[in-house]
Amino acid sequence: MKLMIANPATGQHKVVEMDDDNKLRPFFDKRMASEVEGDCLGEEWKGYIFRISGGNDKQGFPMKQGVLTNNRVRLLFKKGMSCFRERRKGCRKRKSVRGC
Repeated sequence: MKLMIANPATGQHKVVEMDDDNKLRPFFDKRMASEVEGDCLGEEWKGYIFRISGGNDKQGFPMKQGVLTNNRVRLLFKKGMSCFRERRKGCRKRKSVRGC
C-alpha cells in the first residue's frame, strides 16, 4: 500500500510504500477525516498523527466524503463537485464512487 504523507504548512509531501499488513492494520476500516497515530508505522513516525483525507478501493474507484456506506454507489455529479471534471458546459454525469 502506498501512503502519501503531506505537511500542508510547508507544502512538502512524501510517498511511502508499506508492505507489512501488521503496520497498516490501524488504517483499515477507518472513515475519512479520522486520525491515526503514527507509532504503528515504526519508530521514525513516532509522535505523528495522520488524518485520512482520501483513497481508492482495489478496483480504483475514489473515496468521496459524505457517502456514508462502505460500498460503491453511483452518484450524479455536476460542475463544482469533487471527483468530477466538467467536459462541456452544463454536463452532468453518473459515476461510481466508494463510500467512506
